[in-house]
Amino acid sequence: VTNTRLRTLEAHSDPVNAVVIGKDGTVYAGSDDGTVCVWSGETGAHLCTLDGHESEVLALAVGSDGTLYSGSLDNTVCVWVREWGGAHLMRTLKGHTDAVWSLALSTDGKLYSGSSDTMIHVWRTSDG
Repeated sequence: VTNTRLRTLEAHSDPVNAVVIGKDGTVYAGSDDGTVCVWSGETGAHLCTLDGHESEVLALAVGSDGTLYSGSLDNTVCVWVREWGGAHLMRTLKGHTDAVWSLALSTDGKLYSGSSDTMIHVWRTSDG
């Protein structure tokens, strides 16, 4: 890491809590404004803003297929599927009784969500 800043990505109206980079270089950032902003890693262009949570976005994870997972203070995990020019909300995972602060994907296709409810839930990410 050097002292040279390459670019600044702007789109959120509140503090940024989580940043992940997809395999294709796409940049995702979750914020206290309750959204996930998406940028091209190559050009820095803002591609879209994902709005599916009722509260702050605290955690992000992205799968090798480009599927994005966002955890929130609203106790849910949103599953976003990439499409041309953005993404759409495929489903909302419910089961936690408090904020979802961490997300991790395993190599065998499971999503782990950690919450203030002291629980880690394990979710299957595909029907396979």
